[in-house]
This record gives sequence, C-alpha cells and structure tokens, in this order.
Amino acid sequence: MHAEGRAARVAVEEARHRVAELLGTRPRQVVFTSGGTEAANTASWGAARARPGRPFIVSAVEHSCVRESSSRFAQVSQLGVDHRGRIDPGEVEDALEKCEAAGEPAALVHCQAANHEVGTLQPIEEVVELCHRHGVWVHVDACAAAGHVPLALDDLGADLVSVSAHKLGGPLGIGALVVRRGLRIEPLVVGGEQERSRRAGLENVPSIVGFAAAAASLADPAQLEEESEQARRQSEWLRAAATKVDDVELLGDPDPAGRLPHLVCLAVGGVEAEPVLLALDQAGIAAHSGSSCSSESLAPSPVLEAMGVDAERSLRLSVGWSTTDSDLVAFGSAFAPAVERLRSLRS
Repeated sequence: MHAEGRAARVAVEEARHRVAELLGTRPRQVVFTSGGTEAANTASWGAARARPGRPFIVSAVEHSCVRESSSRFAQVSQLGVDHRGRIDPGEVEDALEKCEAAGEPAALVHCQAANHEVGTLQPIEEVVELCHRHGVWVHVDACAAAGHVPLALDDLGADLVSVSAHKLGGPLGIGALVVRRGLRIEPLVVGGEQERSRRAGLENVPSIVGFAAAAASLADPAQLEEESEQARRQSEWLRAAATKVDDVELLGDPDPAGRLPHLVCLAVGGVEAEPVLLALDQAGIAAHSGSSCSSESLAPSPVLEAMGVDAERSLRLSVGWSTTDSDLVAFGSAFAPAVERLRSLRS
C-alpha cells in the first residue's frame, strides 16, 4: 500500500501495456517470465497438466527449451523439415490425424515463428488454423521473431506465445508468455500470487521496464519496418561478402522475404567453424556456429542436422540496432583471408 510499491505496480502495468502493443494483443494476456526459456517451459507444463497423457507434436528444428520441456512432460511425435528448415503444415495435420487414430489426440503442437539458427519463417498461420480445427492447443515460439517482423497475436489466435526481451534489444533475464484470452493454465513457478497467480515470484521491475522501453521503440509499425529494412540490407551485405568466397553458401531460405531480416547462416566448406570463429574474434567480430564446441552443448545443432547440413562447418551472423556499416566492412576484410589461410593449413 505504500507509495514505492504503488509506483512499482504502475511501472509494471505500463510495461505490460507497451509489450502487448508491440505484440498485437491485450495487456492482461501478457505474463512476465524470466525469459523465453521459462515461457516455453510453462507452455509445455500447462498443456501437459491440462491434458494429461496426451502427446505433443514438435518439429526437429524447435529450440532446445521447447524440445526438452516437451519430452519431459509428454510423449513426443517429432516432425521433420525441408532443406530450408521449414515445416510442412500437411505433415502437421498428418501427425494430428495419426494421434487421433491411435486414440490419443495431441495436447499441444509447438511451432516456432522463425528459426533461431537459420532464420527461416514458419507457416504459423496455417498451423494455428489446422490445430484449432482439430481442437489442439498450439504454442508459438516467437522469441527469434518478435521485434524483427510484425506480429499480431490476437489475429493469429495461437493459444500460447513465448517471447524474450534480449532478442529485440531489451535486457537479459526477462520475457513473457502470452496466454490466449479465456485460456487457463497451471503455473510452472508457484509460491505466490504475482502475475494474477499465473507466475509466482517478486517481479523483476527494472528488467520489465527495460523490456517495455525496447518494445515501445518498435511498437510503431514504421519504426519496426525501418529497423527491419536496415537489418535486411546489412545481413544481405554480409551474405554477399561471404558467398564471394569459394564453397561458402547460404543455409535456410534463399529468398530474403522467407527468413528473418537480421540473421544469416552460412555453410563454409573445407574448414571447421571453430577456427573461423577464433579468427573473426581476433578481428573484433563476434559470430556463432551450430557446431558442438560453439556453446555449452557437446552435441551438433539438431536444427542443422534435421536440414541435412554439416553443423561443424556452419557460421551464423546476426546484426542488431547497434550494428554499423563499419562492422560489415570489418567482417568483409577478415572473413576471406581467414578462410583461405585455414584451408591452406589443411592442404
């Protein structure tokens, strides 16, 4: 009841408003979480508790938090993808019908809005429509897409949508689960009545306010379009510079309209990714790979494996609001000599 508490409450609710505006939904549907990972886990948990014993349908290219939470809470039917990393809605429907024929209708379908490694946009509108036709909940992982492509979640109609602030320029450690109006799910984190009893724990007010600040800067469609166009121009420059080198090719959808504007994933022939990453790091360029040694994981990227790509030779480049053209030039100056030098060492 004190003034400081009321001020914090106002800040949180104003932030909820701004995040909802960016996502095209109502503020009351936004549940703040510690990030996209918790949001996706909550979606899996909620569906498993609401529809116990029923399987989940998950594509092979979903984020690890989606795949692992699904396998922990339910039996999983896994879908493949094409060479661009895109799921086929027809295969989703086949999987739904197979579950029904076995007497175990699916509880939940996970479908990411866009892939986090190769940027491929997924046919979420078609997937949501056919899932609802079969009476199945659908969770859309929009962490990679939110803030980079327009989202109108109320129009989309997905039951559950996860987003993460740091993916769109906000602070680390904050995200949200958007819950369809009228849907009630059991909370994953319990022990308090915060977030209207949908997620326990004292709210991370500074990070929530930071999330809102980033969302507010992108809520204007013109601003979002301007940032997306700049990102696409920069990422296309990186793609063109990289693919001038022999045996380097784009992974994912070759049509820029079919992938996220800020991300490029490359296959680099003749050399493993880690030495390339180290050479770029020496030039002041931070990049990533889907190979086993590029993060804490000891296994190659399941996304690239599902696409039939050698994960040991992939390079992922992304741009953001702070990326400058001089950063692009620095990459162009460093990449070709690094690859050529490493290939010469092999020979």
